[in-house]
Amino acid sequence: MRNAKCTSNDNGASATQPAEGNPPVDPLLRVTGAGSDEPVNVPTIEASDSTFSDGSDLHEGKYFNTKKDLKRKLSDIAMKGNFEFRTRKSNRSLWVIECIDPNCSWRLRASKIVPESTKFVIRKYVGVHSCSLLNRNANHRQATYVVIGEQVAPQYVGVEKGPGPKGVQTFARTELGAQISYCKAWRGRKHAHTLIRAIRGFRYMRKVVGIDGTFLKGQYRGVLLVATTQDGNGQCYPLAWGIVDSENEDAWSWFLTQLKEIIGDTDELALISDRAPSIKKAISTVFEKAHHGACAWHVAQNIKNKFKCVDIMGSYWSAVNAYRCEDFTGYMIEISNRYPRVAEYLENEVGFEKWSRCHYPGLRYNITTTNMVESLNSMLVNARDFPYIALLDVIQEKMSKWWNDRRIVAMAITTPLTPSQETELRPRFAQSNGRHTSQLNPITYHVKGGELEGVVDIFNKTCTCKEFDIDKLPCVHAVAAAHHAQVSVYSLVSPYYTKEYYLLAYGETIYPVGSQSQWDVPNEVVTRIVLP
Repeated sequence: MRNAKCTSNDNGASATQPAEGNPPVDPLLRVTGAGSDEPVNVPTIEASDSTFSDGSDLHEGKYFNTKKDLKRKLSDIAMKGNFEFRTRKSNRSLWVIECIDPNCSWRLRASKIVPESTKFVIRKYVGVHSCSLLNRNANHRQATYVVIGEQVAPQYVGVEKGPGPKGVQTFARTELGAQISYCKAWRGRKHAHTLIRAIRGFRYMRKVVGIDGTFLKGQYRGVLLVATTQDGNGQCYPLAWGIVDSENEDAWSWFLTQLKEIIGDTDELALISDRAPSIKKAISTVFEKAHHGACAWHVAQNIKNKFKCVDIMGSYWSAVNAYRCEDFTGYMIEISNRYPRVAEYLENEVGFEKWSRCHYPGLRYNITTTNMVESLNSMLVNARDFPYIALLDVIQEKMSKWWNDRRIVAMAITTPLTPSQETELRPRFAQSNGRHTSQLNPITYHVKGGELEGVVDIFNKTCTCKEFDIDKLPCVHAVAAAHHAQVSVYSLVSPYYTKEYYLLAYGETIYPVGSQSQWDVPNEVVTRIVLP
């Protein structure tokens, strides 16, 4: 640190003065890292006749699950308090903000609890404003369309239409104290619709998303981009659709940016696609935390086309689906002995972590391909000739029908799990009979018998066979351990496979958009000129 000296300002408060030629240093910002606890001399300020509180319940030491949650909370406080703040410093581990008036005392510094965590904690906080009331503003930067959409979203739950853009303007003014334009209200309403129809359902899904594109054959051509996941019953659950001119990096970056607003970006998220360079680059740019995996089917096609070896596919698919790394190594030795160039391609050019279940750094369950996306493309094989609006109508009608039909099925289920998972689990009950189980400690059991023995941890839901760890459905060893421990096998199953989650995933109704004459489109969109 360069030399600095301490002087007193006109109010008698201590301020740090930098060496000549350096910018002023705010004591609140003098930190050495995200989790620094370096003492900071911030005077205690209480509301008086010349100051006002932001009216929040924030305090030093308060935790938030993510930085995004903290920012959302501060935006809400700023809108309701009619003040603005600006960011002084922001990165993945630190967020420092202050009132937009540089002479005001209001400020906050938050950082990660520990570097490897996503949780943020407020380290320093002064919640009293010393700026003039003239600086209070109802039309401010914190009232973004995203924030507006998140706040107004509950108004659309369980109703057919909900408030229009003018209604959103009224909501923002009366509930949030914010004056917003018609265009921002329109975008906020659109964002709210997206949140209600996608995020609410995605909460109850395994966080594995397949993305792909399919060419359109209508007059204007283009490409339909799709993102979908699977519900607990193994069925496609579309998340987003987008029409672009072609599959390129800009198009994918735009689409994935919109997708990120819907599903977020966490370490739990897995994105599966083919190995097209434009997709790979866009994913690495847009998603910082999610793990990218390659579609194993596309990798297989590349092997066939590049090396002309079909007879190795059995060993390849065994390697793809291997749960244990030692089994995977055995299959790779088979491939290497017969086709060393294929083995080198899979290891060095593609990367084991991209296509192998046991080497994948995240969690992709039993989903190794983008078949769930391909099935959506097949569904639209005839509609690809339609004009854009007619195509989107077909998609909406199909999704409305799926949501209704699956909701009916879910309500009729009499078992704790979805039909597909009950079918998967039931044979394991029979297979567990005759297995010798011994208890090693209160939560760990050793199960012998069959082709492979296993050590099961019923608390952390793991087994040395790795099937339990990866699929999150009890393996035969876990079933045997549960019987021995007199624990319900269903308590060991991921909630994503339960009837409850299946029903909640389809709890919302997807309504038709309505005729074009009823559309409420902002004037700036109507008058926008789109070049061919």
